[in-house]
Amino acid sequence: MDLNTVDHLLTTTRSVRKRLDFSRPVERSVITRCIELALQAPTGGNAQGWSFMVVTDEAKRAAISALYKKAFKLYSSDPNMRARYGDDGDLRAQQLDRVLSSADYLSDNMHKAPALVIACIEGRVEKGSPLEQAGVYGSILPAAWSFMLALRSRGLGTAWTTLHIMYEQEAAKILGIPDTITQAALFPVAYYTGDDFKPAKRLPTEQFVHWDSWGSKG
Repeated sequence: MDLNTVDHLLTTTRSVRKRLDFSRPVERSVITRCIELALQAPTGGNAQGWSFMVVTDEAKRAAISALYKKAFKLYSSDPNMRARYGDDGDLRAQQLDRVLSSADYLSDNMHKAPALVIACIEGRVEKGSPLEQAGVYGSILPAAWSFMLALRSRGLGTAWTTLHIMYEQEAAKILGIPDTITQAALFPVAYYTGDDFKPAKRLPTEQFVHWDSWGSKG
């Protein structure tokens, strides 16, 4: 296995927003192949209760995108949002304005994406125990990430979004998704402009690693 290629894929699969090419169609066969690869991901108990809702109909894309835009306005106007990203010296706080600008662009333009893909899983989590909730999400999130990797390796981009879940029932009604299905993430899918992506700036790894006891840095 070529570790340089694998590491490059893992460190440069970004949430793509402003570089999505809305003018270029995306072939159905490409989306299908990426989902086929995603379904090789692990799933709890090998239940394989996943589904990928692919939305290409223009009116339905517009309706789902409108829900996302409404949710983004609520999220971005939260007066306590910035406090969650630390003080001005924190790398995450320094990046926030750029991220919000990119997300704002996506909220205005998501409907232009050739396809929207919603990763879904059988079951509901509202009344489940932490163990049950972990099992439900743990059975779809690995596949959703594999879907992003498969897109990236084929010159397509997307952004992992969840804000539309504020209006999950409305989205389900638009798309005919049963009440027993949980929507886990929404991906606008398009080819991207430019040649490549760079690894993101992240906080130091040692800040997030604990050895044997919480807070122990080894």
